[in-house]
Amino acid sequence: MQQLDIFADSRDVMLRNDVSECLQQRDTASARSALEALAGEYPDDVDLPALTVLVDALEAKAVVRFADHEALAVARRALANEVVPAAVRVLPRHAAQPLVASLWRSLALRAAALPFSAAADDCHAAPLWLRAGDWEAARECVKGIESWWHLAAPLAWMTEACYRADGLDAAWPLLAELAWLAPARFVALLPVLGDASLDALRRRFDAEFPGKGDSEDFRFFPAWLVLVKPVLAGRLAEARVRREHKPSRATALLSEILRREREGDQHELVGLREQLCRLHGGLFDIYMSTRKVQHR
Repeated sequence: MQQLDIFADSRDVMLRNDVSECLQQRDTASARSALEALAGEYPDDVDLPALTVLVDALEAKAVVRFADHEALAVARRALANEVVPAAVRVLPRHAAQPLVASLWRSLALRAAALPFSAAADDCHAAPLWLRAGDWEAARECVKGIESWWHLAAPLAWMTEACYRADGLDAAWPLLAELAWLAPARFVALLPVLGDASLDALRRRFDAEFPGKGDSEDFRFFPAWLVLVKPVLAGRLAEARVRREHKPSRATALLSEILRREREGDQHELVGLREQLCRLHGGLFDIYMSTRKVQHR
């Protein structure tokens, strides 16, 4: 019976681990040497392509700033589509994220001088800082964009940064502003945040709100929240009201109606309710149904 040579049969594992360890330590020269040793002895190793991608990425980590948005777009696609999947494939879970974060951080630093462009709204340093997990850097970056709260992408970035840094309660005003301004962006952000309570509210809104069934309905999500979660009225009142937008006015109007109800001001309530009915009949119906339940 042939005896198993444990060292020989685990040689490939040892060489792969050597590359992995060097990558985790950001030791570029040693990572290249370990990779060449693995390729020399096991040229058909199943993990060799992914490890090569990671070593190449570590070597290519540059400090030269991007000349334009297109250069950043190319580098971003390569990192997202090639490097990140390679790291997930061959590195331990606890090690893949820090390596990938360091590469996103490098891109963010190189993109620092690029201005915001609506035509290439993902080619900016702010979303790269978010990918790197540096919420404060992302916030500071967004603050450098003129009138960022009027722009869909920067407002979405600021909303995510606020949520990551301070939690859902702090993010409600920005979530409301994003829903009013860019409902499609708002809907796209929800799975990114992955907040269980927010997802539950989204499902309830989908089931209850009398809209068209598309993302545009979510412009009225903050107003609907005032009705189904009155405890949030105070937080939502901190959002920058857009008087020219019906959804924003509806949210402010419902908050005012709730305040008048608490004060027992029946005379003012009549006029405010009429305004709500003219503004959005569906919201008015939801409002009246909640009042009927309360007074049964």
